[in-house]
Amino acid sequence: MPPLTATVPAQRSSARHGTRGTGTAGGRGAGRRLYVIDGIRLVAALMVALHHFAGTERTDRPGNVIWGRPVGDIMPTVHHVGTYGWIGVEIFFVISGFVICMSSWGRTPRQFFVSRVIRLYPAYWFAVLFTTAVLVAVPGVWERLKVREILLNLTMLQSGSAVPNVDGVYWTLWSELRFYLLFLVVVAMGLTYRRVVAFCCVWGAVAMLAPISDLPLLELVANPDGAWFFIAGLALYLMHRFGPDLLLWGILGTAWLMGQLELGKRIDEVEHVSGWRGAFLIYTVFLLFMAAVALGHTDRIQWKWLVTAGAMTYPLYLMHYAAGTALISRLRDTMDPRLLVAALIAGFCVLGWLVHRLVERPVARALKKGLDRSFTRLWEADARRG
Repeated sequence: MPPLTATVPAQRSSARHGTRGTGTAGGRGAGRRLYVIDGIRLVAALMVALHHFAGTERTDRPGNVIWGRPVGDIMPTVHHVGTYGWIGVEIFFVISGFVICMSSWGRTPRQFFVSRVIRLYPAYWFAVLFTTAVLVAVPGVWERLKVREILLNLTMLQSGSAVPNVDGVYWTLWSELRFYLLFLVVVAMGLTYRRVVAFCCVWGAVAMLAPISDLPLLELVANPDGAWFFIAGLALYLMHRFGPDLLLWGILGTAWLMGQLELGKRIDEVEHVSGWRGAFLIYTVFLLFMAAVALGHTDRIQWKWLVTAGAMTYPLYLMHYAAGTALISRLRDTMDPRLLVAALIAGFCVLGWLVHRLVERPVARALKKGLDRSFTRLWEADARRG
């Protein structure tokens, strides 16, 4: 789950179709931050953290090496709520589709690339080193990777090399990276209503066919596990920018129906926890709320503290799982389990905010300056040769 901004870069166009509405026409919401999206991101991150700490059991070893016994016996109510927290990842994917489309409108491929690098990597690099240090200090829960595997994790490309993640939550970044690569094609062409709609339709069709194609490369690129959630976010942003129409509602409805299938697959094949009906209900309510956001019904929410909440979300997500569960295994007998879970989540929120202020922002500024100079040099070199 990448760090996303929620500021509308250009005005909503009064145009509705085709190449009309390139981001220059007048309309509602110009330059206004969508504070509510920052809040949704924090809620999604807290859902995932609660799930990892209290809503699931470690099934790769006999018994529960985190709590020592079934979590449902220790704190049944918290466990019941936490079993549904995994769906926070799908919520992240929808928000990512919305915000990536929003923040990319009117940008060049170079600007898109630089923006993704400076937002993804600073906190991620810190998280890899932080988690590695915690797992060295608190062994026994997670297997320590080899040094060469840890170093490869710093590239964020380890999944493409069949190398394990330092922290299991990094699997979502692999899904995000494939989305960015596909969407970069549309950014290079120039974002318009028509092109983004076409992208949604083509990607959706390919994602639907990839699993039965017996072509591993096609399935890798199409990313059928995450495609429909990103597509839902793209459709919602087009509603926000251009207003709703039957075509966009159709894309969103298809994404909703295909998404429920993916939720069921994840429950059956990965999570083995919460029931499909509850997960589908949560996802449906979330999409309805996002539709309200897209249509401007939450514009009155202008709480400045939500900016801080959104800023801490990405580091919180990256650092909480492996390190947090390792700490639970060490501290579980020292205090009430519910208090321990609350204290850990609060602690990782504070740590996430500190990483944002002390690591993300300064490193991102330095990276941006360096990358801008590098791309300027590339263009100047090409111009001299021309």
